[in-house]
Amino acid sequence: MKFSHQLQFNIVPEWADYYLAYDNLKKIIYQVEKDLVACGAASSNDLESGAGSQEPNERTGLLTSGARATAKAKANNMFLPALDKELEKIVTFYYKKERELYAEVEALSSDVEFVENFDPAVTTRMAGSGHIVGGPKALAHGSVRRTRTRNNSRASRGSTLGRSGSWRYDEALALANAAALKTGEEVTKSADHVPNPASTLNGHGPGSSSEATAINNLDPQHDEDDDDENDQDDDDGKSLWFDPEMEQERMRFRHNCIEMFVNLSELQAYAKLNNTGFSKILKKYDKVSENNTKKVYMNQVVLLAYPFKQETTTKLQEHIDRVSAIYAKIFTNGDDEVAKRSLRMHLKEHMVWERNTIWRDMIGIERKSQAVGVRPSSALKTGPIVVRTPLGDIQLPEFFTRNALVLLACCAVFAVLLNIELFEGPEQQNCFAILIFASLLWATEAMPLFVTSLLVPLLVVMLRVMRDDDKDHTRLDSHAAAKKIFMLMFSPVIMLLLGGFAVAAAMSKFHIAKAMATVVLSKAGTRPSAVLLANMLVATVASMWISNVAAPVLCFSLIQPILRTLPPGSSFSKCLILGIALASNVGGMASPISSPQNIIAIEYMKPAPSWLEWFVIALPICLVCDLAIWALLLWTYEPSTNTPTISTIRSTKDPITGTQIFVCGVTVVTIILWCFEHRLEWLFGDMGLIAIIPLLAFFGTGILTKEDFNNFLWTVIILAMGGIALGKAVESSGLLHMIAVEVQHYVKDMSAFAVCCVFASMVLVIATFISHTVGALIILPIVAQVGATLPDPHPRLLVMSAALMCSGAMGLPVSGFPNMNAIMMENDMGQPYLATSDFIKVGIPSSVVACMTIVTLGYGLMTLLGW
Repeated sequence: MKFSHQLQFNIVPEWADYYLAYDNLKKIIYQVEKDLVACGAASSNDLESGAGSQEPNERTGLLTSGARATAKAKANNMFLPALDKELEKIVTFYYKKERELYAEVEALSSDVEFVENFDPAVTTRMAGSGHIVGGPKALAHGSVRRTRTRNNSRASRGSTLGRSGSWRYDEALALANAAALKTGEEVTKSADHVPNPASTLNGHGPGSSSEATAINNLDPQHDEDDDDENDQDDDDGKSLWFDPEMEQERMRFRHNCIEMFVNLSELQAYAKLNNTGFSKILKKYDKVSENNTKKVYMNQVVLLAYPFKQETTTKLQEHIDRVSAIYAKIFTNGDDEVAKRSLRMHLKEHMVWERNTIWRDMIGIERKSQAVGVRPSSALKTGPIVVRTPLGDIQLPEFFTRNALVLLACCAVFAVLLNIELFEGPEQQNCFAILIFASLLWATEAMPLFVTSLLVPLLVVMLRVMRDDDKDHTRLDSHAAAKKIFMLMFSPVIMLLLGGFAVAAAMSKFHIAKAMATVVLSKAGTRPSAVLLANMLVATVASMWISNVAAPVLCFSLIQPILRTLPPGSSFSKCLILGIALASNVGGMASPISSPQNIIAIEYMKPAPSWLEWFVIALPICLVCDLAIWALLLWTYEPSTNTPTISTIRSTKDPITGTQIFVCGVTVVTIILWCFEHRLEWLFGDMGLIAIIPLLAFFGTGILTKEDFNNFLWTVIILAMGGIALGKAVESSGLLHMIAVEVQHYVKDMSAFAVCCVFASMVLVIATFISHTVGALIILPIVAQVGATLPDPHPRLLVMSAALMCSGAMGLPVSGFPNMNAIMMENDMGQPYLATSDFIKVGIPSSVVACMTIVTLGYGLMTLLGW
């Protein structure tokens, strides 16, 4: 494996910017090589012109001694300063990270020492002096237990992997209370009773084979019946770690020890990897420049730098051994070998997870840069299609694939509709044929969705379905229709979509979305219900800003440590994956840029809603839907029965950079301007113009590059543009008016609420079986026209309800990208977590709940806003 690949594959993702920039240094070496070749060619020309003292031959160097020395000096002046800069970066980061980790180890050691040496008699004296209400008796009985419970709950909520600091007073008091409970009345009689600190080496806990043996050897019945023997054990100084009341603190120390061991091991690997990197890059440089720089630079510069000194390496190993000793003292009965095996196992699991994440990122980068794709199994070449008839089997030619047959069938329907007179005018007739043809292609995906979108303006212009806006509705010729349709396709809504993509790209590129998500998830604790709700809310909020296509991908990568540590047969894995998928669908309602159907809906809402209005309507609906889906998942799978606790997610500790602050600032300013766009219409004219601000801020400053711009979801943009073109064609041809009149005939006696229920139900059924965006493209123009022609017009209300319902359709694995991503999730054995039956059990009821919420709560909110 090339070292550049080895470096990329073994880095700590959060420290990626602080490793040796191996690829950049190689580019400098390539430039040095070019300069040397150029100098060599010049020297060769001098020799050929007679400048040399002898005839050149195969042994003659291309460079004279003076030219060679000049070229080497120039190469050194180009390469060595860059190397010095990299070394300085590594030394600064290592020293900073070392101080942080050593301080955490000291805090951990202090905490352990404090617990071992804490005098429970102090609590007794405080109780006797009135500092603790109830006196010694209350301290040793009921009030102590209640205080203990509260502090245990607080410790449980705070016992994340990222926490390692000094104990608060109330936690220390809780430990004393636990000791008081064990010693009983004897503590109240003797204020000088101090447990033996040395006895704390005999604790046991979960995490290794010896730990499991220790747990199995416990006899609860014996503990309950033999009180005298227990009292004798306490007099002998039994360890606090062995007390069941100490379980929460033991688990907190276990998490902290594991995290310290992992972090220190990563720092150790960081130094070794960079040391190897310097050796490799210097070797490559010497080979190109014919220097002997490696030996001198490594011995006199690199190995004398702080991270690579022998004493630094020894000091780091001592701290790793110190953490192992603490872990052994508390959990493995002092067995260092068992403790090290347990900690190395956790380190291996962590490395597997990180490498899996890095590998996925590398594949994603490769796919984006090289347009690499994997076709589904249905698209792979199979055997010839055989049609069975009464007269025998007919084998079709190889080019007759399923998609080809579906495409031919769609074209046949299109040709028939063009020649059957269903409407009075040719514009309506042709436009109806285009509408059905495009809908069939979108629904069957015989062609990629965006290709069908490109087909729409072609057919609209060739079949001349566009009419003039004058009173006579003159049919436009092809030249005028082409100008009009292209002018309509690139609307302010498309610019709004581009602005949303820029915000999402910046938040994803600089790990802002991931950092915010991990901080929230690290606070969720270990209860399955709380972790599930936290992940669902994170998925909804992430979908709100980085689209409900990217959000589930991010969230599924964050829960990998949880999925790997779940016991076999745990229902929580299904519960968690389904919760994220359904919450991501719900998040598609949350903001105007969270899903393409929202962008399409804004196009048909006159006047367009402000962001503030959208939030007032959508956010309460999203919250209610999330809570209802959460309760439904807990009721269906009952994860607490087979998974009482789970591992917590470690929050990132990287410092906030200036770039991240700038990205957040631009995003917040853009969102505020979007919220108050109506009041600033005199300045900006449309919210699409406001979307240019993040594009200028991010691309103009170099935060985002042209590669990021090329990686925008241009297929989604083309799809939206094709939908806008089809909607405008249906409207301009007069077909929309005719359909709306017919629909109005059926709903003329219904109230606006009843019409809202009818359209929401219709959208629910359509969007469940086809793409949410395609469903919006087909039905939103009709909804807008019907809403405008009601006796009491409510076009914005109906369009908004239908658009929200598009995101709420999530009953099948094919209902939206989050569901498709969830159904593809597999465990380490390659077995899928979910089946279609899981979506039927939870997805369909969730869709019904979303529909009811939209037509009740959503309808009420939109009515209050005067829609």
